[in-house]
Amino acid sequence: MRVYRSLIRPPLFRLHPEDSYHLATQVLKPWPIWQVLESFFKTPRLPTRIAGIEVPNPIGLAAGWDKNCEVLPALSRLGFGYVTCGTVTLGRREGNPKPRMVRDRRREALTNSMGFPNNGLDSAVKNIARSRRHRGDTPIVASVSGTAIDEITTCHRTLEPHVDAVEVNISSPNTEGLKIFHNSDTLRELLCEINSERSKPLFVKIPPFPSGDEDAESHKLALSLMDACASNEVNALTIANTQPVNDDRLAIGSGGLSGKPIHAQMLRMVRDARNLVGDGVYINASGGIFTAKGASNAIEAGADTVQLLTGLVYEGPYLAHRIAKGLAKLRSDNPAASVLETVRQR
Repeated sequence: MRVYRSLIRPPLFRLHPEDSYHLATQVLKPWPIWQVLESFFKTPRLPTRIAGIEVPNPIGLAAGWDKNCEVLPALSRLGFGYVTCGTVTLGRREGNPKPRMVRDRRREALTNSMGFPNNGLDSAVKNIARSRRHRGDTPIVASVSGTAIDEITTCHRTLEPHVDAVEVNISSPNTEGLKIFHNSDTLRELLCEINSERSKPLFVKIPPFPSGDEDAESHKLALSLMDACASNEVNALTIANTQPVNDDRLAIGSGGLSGKPIHAQMLRMVRDARNLVGDGVYINASGGIFTAKGASNAIEAGADTVQLLTGLVYEGPYLAHRIAKGLAKLRSDNPAASVLETVRQR
């Protein structure tokens, strides 16, 4: 971790954030190197169950890093309990105009207006199928989205046979047209279409609560979407997407904030979600988790797993190992207990 922060991160941060991302992706592509390095990222076993999937630890990689599902063999060796690839759309998308990603180093945050740039469904299927022999046993979740029901259902139906679960993203603040699924009736229609054919766990990524208490309607909206998911056989909620913000540094003038500034808001949302859905729906907490303490707080609030992304940018590829090691220390007094039981009984 110190090596990354002192030697690797400084030159990476001299590059534009999107250039740094592309460089990191290139480094991850030669998977045999990461196979050799796998022992350095080996995490303590913290067996967890998420929607019927057995994962070795409750730390997942959030959607957005591997947009084209092309570096799964490397990512599956970094100590994650599961890896989410995508977000995949039916056709190729260029995304929003650049610049579309900026850093806030002081707050350890990112703001992006990416708009789902990816090579489309056919490319993702080929990449996932090609990687199967080289990614080990790490469960893979595919994130999909679109601006019409048939787009999302086609992506879901096509990708589901190749992955362990599918996560439907209805909440990116950077994609025009996606808000049609913020209508509970439209969301229910989408879920009914997916449920008519699916055979594997379904996750839905929910939009965040407003940053303050002043927007009661947005708060009510998020809860209504959670309720629609819970009543329509969704197995897990991913809470939550990035926080919509205005930012003149981005070409479109607005984007989604991620990282440490949204952590407290995410914890509040997880508590409210758990109170709303009870024990019948799993919860993946995503938002500003950089430490074992942050992961523990999310689990204590009601999450079953946590998802990381911005933390990797600031802390480096050893982060999942470090968090798992910290969670394992909490369990040392009762090795037979699950990490969820240990955290929630403190």
